[in-house]
Order: sequence, then C-alpha cells, then structure tokens
Amino acid sequence: MTDAKYFSTTKKGEIAELKAELHGDKRDKKREAVKKIIAMMTVGKDVSSLFPDVVNCMQTPDIELKKLVYLYLMNYAKTQPDMAIMAVNTFVKDCDDPNPLLRALAVRTMGCIRVDKITEYLCDPLRKCLKDTDPYVRKTAAVCVAKMYDINGELVEDQGFLELLKELLSDSNPMVVANAAAALAEISDSSGRGLESFAMNATLVNKLLVALNECTEWGQTFILDSLSLYQPTDAVEAKSIIERVTPRLAHANAAVVLSAVKVIIRLMSVLDDTSEFYDTMLKKLSPPLVTLLAGSPEIQYVALRNISLILQKHPDVLRGDIKVFFVKYNDPIYVKLEKLAVIVRLCNDTNTRAILTELKEYASEVDVDFVRRAVRAIGRCAIKVSSESERAVQTLLELIETKVNYVVQEAVVVIKDIFRKYPNKYEGIISTLCENLDVLDEPEARGAMIWILGEYADRIDNAGELLTTFVESFTDETVHVQLQILTAVVKLFLKSPASGQDLVQTVLGLATQDSDNPDLRDRGYIYWRLLSTDPAAAKEVVLTDKPQISEETDMLEAGLLDELISNIATLAAVYHKPASTFGSTSMPVQRLAGPVRAAAAVPAESDEIETDDTPADIPVGQPVAPAAVAAPAPVAAAPAANLLGDLLMDTPAPHAAPAAGGGLSDLLGGLDDFGIGGVSNGPPAPTLNYETWLNEQQGKGLRIEGTFVRRAGQPVMELRFTNFSMQPLSGFAVQFNKNSFGIGPAEALNMPQVMPNSPGVCASLRLTAGGPMQRMEPLNLLQVAIKTNVDVVYFACNYPLHVLWTEDGEMERKIFLTTWKEIPASNEVSAVIPNVPVNADAAEAVLKSKNCFIIAKRNIDGQTMIYASAKYVNDIYVLAEFKFSPSSGSVSLALKTKSLDIIGGTQTSLTQILTGAA
Repeated sequence: MTDAKYFSTTKKGEIAELKAELHGDKRDKKREAVKKIIAMMTVGKDVSSLFPDVVNCMQTPDIELKKLVYLYLMNYAKTQPDMAIMAVNTFVKDCDDPNPLLRALAVRTMGCIRVDKITEYLCDPLRKCLKDTDPYVRKTAAVCVAKMYDINGELVEDQGFLELLKELLSDSNPMVVANAAAALAEISDSSGRGLESFAMNATLVNKLLVALNECTEWGQTFILDSLSLYQPTDAVEAKSIIERVTPRLAHANAAVVLSAVKVIIRLMSVLDDTSEFYDTMLKKLSPPLVTLLAGSPEIQYVALRNISLILQKHPDVLRGDIKVFFVKYNDPIYVKLEKLAVIVRLCNDTNTRAILTELKEYASEVDVDFVRRAVRAIGRCAIKVSSESERAVQTLLELIETKVNYVVQEAVVVIKDIFRKYPNKYEGIISTLCENLDVLDEPEARGAMIWILGEYADRIDNAGELLTTFVESFTDETVHVQLQILTAVVKLFLKSPASGQDLVQTVLGLATQDSDNPDLRDRGYIYWRLLSTDPAAAKEVVLTDKPQISEETDMLEAGLLDELISNIATLAAVYHKPASTFGSTSMPVQRLAGPVRAAAAVPAESDEIETDDTPADIPVGQPVAPAAVAAPAPVAAAPAANLLGDLLMDTPAPHAAPAAGGGLSDLLGGLDDFGIGGVSNGPPAPTLNYETWLNEQQGKGLRIEGTFVRRAGQPVMELRFTNFSMQPLSGFAVQFNKNSFGIGPAEALNMPQVMPNSPGVCASLRLTAGGPMQRMEPLNLLQVAIKTNVDVVYFACNYPLHVLWTEDGEMERKIFLTTWKEIPASNEVSAVIPNVPVNADAAEAVLKSKNCFIIAKRNIDGQTMIYASAKYVNDIYVLAEFKFSPSSGSVSLALKTKSLDIIGGTQTSLTQILTGAA
C-alpha cells in the first residue's frame, strides 16, 4: 500500500483525533498518526499545535517512529524553541544507544535543528559521536560540526570541534576522512578566513590521497576539492600528487573527473612547461574531457563551459579532437551554441578546412539563431587563421548566393570584420555585396554595408548613388545606421569631393538640424566644423588607418581566468563569473608559484598595503563605466600612508561581499515612444534644493525644477512643475533616454492637472536601475522627455552619483583588504579636499547616511584614518581612504576601483558630501 492515503483532505476535528492517537498505547497507531502529521506538514498545513504531543513520542525503541518524530522536530523546532529543549535529553540518550544507526540519526538531527538556544546542550553528545567507535557515526558527526558552525561558529571554536575535525582527517575510514575534509572546507568558506582554518601540509595531503582511492565518488569529490587548495613546496611534490590523482580521470562520475582536472591544472602551474611530463599531462587531459561529451545534454553543457575555460589556459588541450565537438542533429540548442564556441577556439592551420566545411553545413539548418552563430563562426575562423581566410571568404560568398535573408545579413556583418582584418585583400567581392542591398533590413547588416560603401567609396563607381538610397531613408533608420550613414557620406566627400558635395550637405543638415539624438547631432557638428575649417585635418581624422581587430574578443582577463580555473566543476565555471557572485563569502584565489609560471600567491595579511602589489585583472563582465564628470577643484596630492592591514585587525567585521555585474553596451536610443514611468505623488521634503532643469521659454510655458535623493533603498527624482501657459496641463508621462546606469522610472507618473499660474505642483518619481544602458558624457548625464496634453518637452540634468550607492555596500574587512591589494596602483586616484567643515566623527555619520560604509578607523599621529566602501547599483565597488588633518581642515582622499572610469564622479560625490554641498 502506498502512502498517498496520508495526503487526503483532512476532516474537521482531525487534530484532536491525532492528539488522542499520539497519547495512545498502541505503537502502530502512533506511527500512523505521525505519518499523517508529516503529510499535513508537507502540504503546508500548520500542525505546530501538536509539537509537545509529537515530542513525547521520541521515547520509543521503534526506529521508524523515531525518524518521523525527528523529521517533525527539525521542521518546527525553530518556531517552538522553548519546547524544543524537551528533546535534548533524548538526544543525549540516543547518542549512547548501542545501535550505531540510532546514534547517527540523533547526531544528524542535532545538526539540522537550527535553534541557538539549545546548541550548547548538544556539544557533549556531538563530542562523543566524533570519537565514536563506528565510522558511520563519526562521518555523520563530522558533517554536524559544519552545520553547528553555521549556527554558532564561536561556540564550535571554543569547544575545540575544529581540532577534532582535523583529527578525523587521519581516520582509518576513507568516508570519515572525506566528510571531515568537506566539513572543514565548508567552515573555511563560511568563516571568511580563507585557508586559515584548513591549513594543508604534506602529511595531510598524503592521508587524503590514501583515502581518495577507497571512498565513494562524492567522497572523492570532497577530497579533490580540498587537494586543489594545497600549494606544493616544489615541482617534485606537485608531480607526485598529479600522478596519484591522474587515475581519477577515468572515473565514471563527471564531478570526480572535473575535480581531478581542476587539481591537475592548478598543480601544473608549478611545473616547467617545457618538460616532457608537462606535455604528457596535457595529452592525458583530453580523453576524460572528450568522454564527458558522451553524457546527457546537461552534463555536456557543463563540460563544454569548463572546457572553454581550460582551452583559454591551455590552448593545446583537445587540439586533435576537433571532430568530437561537431554538432549532432539532436543536440539541444544550448549545447550546439557551446560547441560552436569551442570549435572556433580550437581552430588552427591544420583543421580550419574541415571546420569551414562543417560550418557551411550548419548554415543550412532550420534554427535561425544557430545559423547566425555558424555564419559568424566562419568569419571568426577567417580572422583567426590568416592562411585559410580566402577559403572562409569563398564559403561566405557561397552562402550569400543562397539568397536566404538572415544568412546574407550575417555574412555581410562578418565580411566587414574581415575587411578590417585584411585591408586591400578581398575588395573584389564588394560588387557581390552590393547586389544584395535590397535584402538588408536589419540595422547591424545595413550599418556594416554602409561602412563598406564609405570605406571603399573610391573603388565603387556608384558609391554615391548607393549611399543616396540610404540617405533618403535617413530619418527612418536607427541611430546606429544613421551614424554609419553620416560617416560614410563624409568619407565619400573626402575621397571624391565633386560627387559627394551635395550629399554631405544634405546629411549634415539632417544630423544637426532634424535629429534630437545628441550623439548624432554632436558628430554632425564635429564633421561640419572639420570640413569647413581644415579639410586636410578632416582627412587625417576620418580616413586614418584603422587598428587591426583580433578574433580573441571573448578571452577572459587573466585574473578572472585564474579564479575560474580554481573553481572548475562549480557554478562559477559554468556561468564564467567569480564565485563571490553566488554567495556572501568566497575563498581567495591562490595562485601556485613555480619555476616557470611565477604567479603570486595570495598576499598575507600584513600591517601595510604594499605599493608594488601585483595588479589583479578586472573580470570580464565587470561593468565598465564611461568617463566620469570632472571633479570641482580638489587639489592633487600624493597618496596617503596605507595602514589598512593594521587598522583592519582591530575593527569589528561588517558582513558583505562584492559581486560581479553586467556591462554598459547598448547604443543610444530615441525618445519617440512614451512608456509609463514610475511616480509616487506627494509633496517633497521642504529642505530640498531644487535646480531649474527646464525654464518656461524652453518648455513652452512649463517650468520643470528638480533634484535627486535616495529614499527607502531607491533613488528618487523630486520634481516641481509650474505652468506659465494659458491652458491647464495634464496627461503627464515620462521617459528617460538610455544612460550610464540604466536608470528609469519604477512606476507610473500620476500627476494631477497643473493649472495656469498656480503654485508649483510637486511629485516624487521613484527610479530603478538595470534598464537599457549607454555610455554618457558626462557619466551622470540623464536625458528626460516629459509628455503633456500640449506637447513633448526634452531636457537634460545631472544626478549625483551617491544616490546610486546601495545599502549593501558594506564589505567584510578581510574582503576589503584582499580587494584593495588586488586593485593595481594604476587604478588609484588621490586628491586633497580643502575646507572640510566637519571632523572625522561627524564625517563618519554623514558618509554612512549616504551609503558609504566605514570599514576601519584609527588615530595616527594626531590624524584620523578612515577606510570605507561603497557599492553602485551595477555592483561596482569603490574603496576609499580618508586622512583627516585637524590643523589644516583638509582631507586627503585616495580611491581605488576596478572600473577606473567612475572614479572621477565618485571623487566629486565624496567632495560634495564632506563639504556639505550634497
């Protein structure tokens, strides 16, 4: 009989019946009653009222009933902490039971009851179980220590459980060793102290390697992950460990294989890369990685994402196995796309011909997205392997002859890149491209074709006529295409003034007079002034040689790649993002030092931040902000003395961690279509200092004033509308143009009717980040359109960057120290802020109110040093060092960030905050 009957609809009064059965004498009735309670609990019904009755059933020799009671206890102990103490005596008793299964059950349940109030009562039973004679009990107790550390880490350390765990690493049973290693790694990670609590040495490594051969597959994974943290003393030791780990490459479990690959790759960084053993190990890595591609599509995808990282670190791996990555007809699209990426990465002189033949076949598939990627892959192969570029171009021409719309458009895009890579080599195919102008309807393809027409205008007889067709539809094109038309026509004029004079005047007029887009308008004015004042200079600017492009545009930065390699077989390697993105804490990357690959190990915490730290690479995906607004008048100064390491040793540890974010990539768009913006209606605070953003002359009778604040965890635009026209204004709507941080309205603008000559009507517009982004100049420029029943008005304003600092920007002190050291000195800017009216204590409160959080503070020689962190809405962290000099009334400021472009705007905001201008 199944257990489905327990999930049937409960009847009225059943709780009372269950209570009666729980107090009955029949064990079977009790078991049935508890099963019904567990079923009700599972479907979300509240049965916490039966807590004391269920706990009374713990005193039973029936293991099945005891398991059910323990399951109920784990679920409701947190809501009934006072009554959960009743179970402590039973745990103590069960930990002394002759049956090892019962002892293990008791200790497992102890670790799952997350009630701090009873944790201290469970220390003695846990200590007994850690020294139990049965290995099953010991391995269960090892995991329990990690769970208890998450509840009360200080108690675990005081009771000496960490030392007992380390002793279990020498246990005779391999599963005990594996669980102890997993528990210590978990504790090391969650404590934020990196490798301190899990110090590896040669003796411990040897014990782990012995246990590796005898434990289960998941135990092997735990041990291999622990081995990846070890730094060998020399190449001989690294070679020995690699030889003992290599058999795991043949394991049937994919997790074990990838963990073994991670250990081997990290240890190979210590070896001489010219040695025979190094080459042999590279060859041995290929078969296990190929075998992973025989698994399910999900395993294939994870393997391919990890292989992509490995190939960036060791390009020669899998060099002879290109056919394994050829796409199968029944592969899911996500596997197909990853295989394409790996194929391009493996492309070289010897296999490009076979790859091009395969990619040409892919271009006839039915999946449009896959076909587009295949055509782009052909172009990447041409750019990467110059000896086969002619064959690739011929393949693209054959695809163009198919006249398939999306194939032709992708081919035109990649051919433009090939022209950039190989100037003056393949211009003979331009006539073929011109024959297909009519099928180009996508902005990227039209932009690429226009670029080709402008770049080779002197070689195309009817270039003027072809460009004229684009100019006629200028106002209907996207901004990207309009910019290309403008530049192409100017090139035509510079190369053939007679044929391009009328056309260039038309385009410049359209760009400067009829366009509302600032990028297009500015570029038009620049060209106009260049052409009118100095045509020779215009030629040098517009017709200058283009820098060569490279195929390897998707390569990760070295620092991020090292971190991801150390996290192979984890989410970090699948998403190609730092491990800190997926949790509040992450262990620092330890780069192994060797005779050939002299990568620096993690810097030890010292009393000072050294000025010659090896620069850490900025991860790909880190948001790169545009050039910042110029700071008003701080005087440049030498960096202040860094005593950060010493300061952090004596300050309390706040809790946070940096995360990775997205980039600024979209092109500037128009403001023609109005969405519904977000507003909270109501009067602003009376202390707000409004700026006039749009006067009544420019606004056709509407004056708009405003300012920016941060309130309830969101940036807010405070607006005041005054109507100087002769008619009421209503039907308000708002839209923002693309901007540096993707700022946009959070909800509808609900403005009442604004009557003529009435007092200003105020509204609070709540903003959100994460919308379409575009690099702006200056960084904090915001272009806004307001629609009313009369007309649409446009204006621009500047927001202070500190309204984008989030409430979770407080970094944990050790992460702050590590991040400060990783950021190179070239990414540090220093200045002196004069005439600061507040002292260090008052500044601390002011900075915190603006979400600039204090990490450390100390008085040194009469000067106060403060270290702080702030986090932007797009996950960029800025680290700051303040030195307050009471005698001069000035503050020395040093800023560090991985995105150097935002540092100027940050300096401006901090200056305004400290001087009271914010």
